Amino acid sequence: MNTQLVLTVLCDDRPGVVEQLAQTISEHHGNWLESRMAQLAGKFAGILQIAVTDAHQNELRTALGGLADKGFKIVIENAVNTTKQDCREFSFSVVGNDRPGIVREIAQAFAARHINMGELETACSSMPWSGEPLFEATGIIEVPKSVDMNELYDYLDKIADELAVDIRLESSTERTN
Repeated sequence: MNTQLVLTVLCDDRPGVVEQLAQTISEHHGNWLESRMAQLAGKFAGILQIAVTDAHQNELRTALGGLADKGFKIVIENAVNTTKQDCREFSFSVVGNDRPGIVREIAQAFAARHINMGELETACSSMPWSGEPLFEATGIIEVPKSVDMNELYDYLDKIADELAVDIRLESSTERTN
């Protein structure tokens, strides 16, 4: 029987980080399924999902723990099967002058309505015409069908006005499980 594991990985960024992970997983009979990885502030950060047979799980966990000698910090958790509620999927974007609290305000608006943030990517850059700091966020949210979309749009408009940012929601797919 296969077990699925979710790993979080952090180490100094350098060539060969992904290769070392992939080699270790492969040598210990693991199968790399999904991942999200990035270089942030000189660090390599990643999350990945792997499958491994029960017979090889302990061996793989030990080998991944051994990468600590090479500067890796790895947390390993068993994947959890979840049943998602009926929801609508939306992509969202936020763009505007950078300031503290933008992510907090958006996250609070979603959490208060039981909206799951499935993906979030943020970045800061400079506005081309002024050099002012520019904040950008994109992501995917799962909105329960019970959420009043008009109220959500109105509330996001209010946040956008208060924070002087542009917030957009775009329907991705309708999903039921």
